[in-house]
Amino acid sequence: MRDKVFGRFVELFSADRAAYDEKVDYFEVRFDGALASLRRDAQEKAWRDENRSQPLEYDEESGELSPEVEAAAGTHDPFAVSDFDDPSYRSRLDAAIEALPTEQSRIIHMLRQGFPIDSKEPDVMTIAKALGRSEKTVRTYRDKAFAALRAAMADGDER
Repeated sequence: MRDKVFGRFVELFSADRAAYDEKVDYFEVRFDGALASLRRDAQEKAWRDENRSQPLEYDEESGELSPEVEAAAGTHDPFAVSDFDDPSYRSRLDAAIEALPTEQSRIIHMLRQGFPIDSKEPDVMTIAKALGRSEKTVRTYRDKAFAALRAAMADGDER
């Protein structure tokens, strides 16, 4: 991490020496804050890189996935199930969707119709725009709705 901070620092000052670069003005005024900012950026990048390369873990004896993998798989999409063609499955799923809170139900209906949660293109209608919510809020509601749907569908399977 120190190498990344030092490398970025040297890169900024080398560019400033070749030609004036206003980015270095911040270092001249608030050196400690600027250096802390560089360090924080390097830490975040290192953390992201480190967490991207974590292997999937499972119990070799039972073949079951670790709790972390199970939590990540919690974003299971109930619409991608192979039983979706079964009328009784769809009926139970529709009933479970209607039992959700209003905001979650709207998000699920929009996902079912193929609306994206968010888009970088300004002219694309998204769920976040339609509901006037942030992308993170929509994703949180979606995850809660999927968890409720999973629970409802699991209850239906046991009957």
